Amino acid sequence: MKAERAKHPTVFGRLLGRVALVEKHEMPAVIASFLLFFFVLGGYFCVRPVRETVGTILGRDRVADLYLWTSVGSIIIIPVFGWLVARLKRSVFLPLIYGFVAVSLAVIGIVLRANEGSIAVGQFFYVFISVLALFLTSVFWAFLLELFDSRQAKRLFGVIAAGGTAGAFAGPSITYLTVSRLGNSGVLFVGAAMFVVAILCQQALLRIWKGRREGHQEDRPIGGNPFAGFMLVLRSPYLLAIALFVVLLAAANTFLYFEQLRLVKETFADPQERTKIFAALDWTVQALTILCQLFLTGRIASRLGLSVLLALVPVIMIFGFLSLAAVGTFAVLAVVFVLRRVGEYAFVRPGREILFSRVDNETKYKAKNVIDVPVYRGSDAITAQVSTALEGGALGTSAVALIGAIVATVWAVNGWWLGKRSDARES
Repeated sequence: MKAERAKHPTVFGRLLGRVALVEKHEMPAVIASFLLFFFVLGGYFCVRPVRETVGTILGRDRVADLYLWTSVGSIIIIPVFGWLVARLKRSVFLPLIYGFVAVSLAVIGIVLRANEGSIAVGQFFYVFISVLALFLTSVFWAFLLELFDSRQAKRLFGVIAAGGTAGAFAGPSITYLTVSRLGNSGVLFVGAAMFVVAILCQQALLRIWKGRREGHQEDRPIGGNPFAGFMLVLRSPYLLAIALFVVLLAAANTFLYFEQLRLVKETFADPQERTKIFAALDWTVQALTILCQLFLTGRIASRLGLSVLLALVPVIMIFGFLSLAAVGTFAVLAVVFVLRRVGEYAFVRPGREILFSRVDNETKYKAKNVIDVPVYRGSDAITAQVSTALEGGALGTSAVALIGAIVATVWAVNGWWLGKRSDARES
């Protein structure tokens, strides 16, 4: 049945109802989710350009080693989060997570301002932000999977993701305008403030959730073993296939990321200029992504199915890596980089979340985080070491790009199969 577009008393609600397939009773939850994701990703993307600049200062070899530490941190955070989920209500641990992030960014900002050239502080900050990025997003979507069923998810996750994109658009824009005046350390305080606002948005969404919850949605601890997520993944062929999708995604992204570090360092000498370039790239990505999320994501998922949503970006990346192998300039990299990230945020990420829409709550919070964080970051770490070894050995950047094209080909096949499997389970 075709969704009736919602009419809402606010200007924002009416605008959202016009561009997206949102039903009237869904609108309050969609708006609250939109705003929460805006401030979560706004806070992260505000500080992300600083992380990238720190990466160029630390150098390629140190960053490759930090990927290993990031994977270790990603593994450690899973049982800690599993313990919180098992013992605390959602209304307690969700705001607690955002509060912890806000305090941590403020503390790092104070330390970084006192000693901006510290290698140790830079390394800690790089690892902290890298672990944080995937974890926060995973937790956000896990809660939304409790709010919406699989058919709603196909219609609504694109427009909700647009809230995060709007925040990711605003974050680097703020950084671009303020970094010259506030410095890199000052940008962290701005990010901390955005996470404080995210706590208020989370409280509003929790009130909506409590007002509509039924027996299986009660605000109580999920219980179980803090390490259960690992076993849930290993016992399920479906979850293992999703994990493979994430491994291939991370591998393709990491190959491209290290090429980005090399070309930006060669092209731009000044660290603050590099921060501006990274912020400008983020700004471009978010502007294009939000258009795709509002007008394309939900329609592609509902009408063409998840297989198209999940396989589209890997196919684009095949041609992107082949282009880099042929012409390895910063201009070509910038185009491929933008296409990859637009596709990931607009199509791949909502598609990945929809894959979890028909699993139980323990799988949503525990197994999903295993796949989203340690599996992703572990793949990052391995690919970083492989990429460094390949470019430092007999193979050059063109050969590495060709390997990336092969990875993207396998990724496309895996995404197509997963989409078909998920659509079959729903029918």
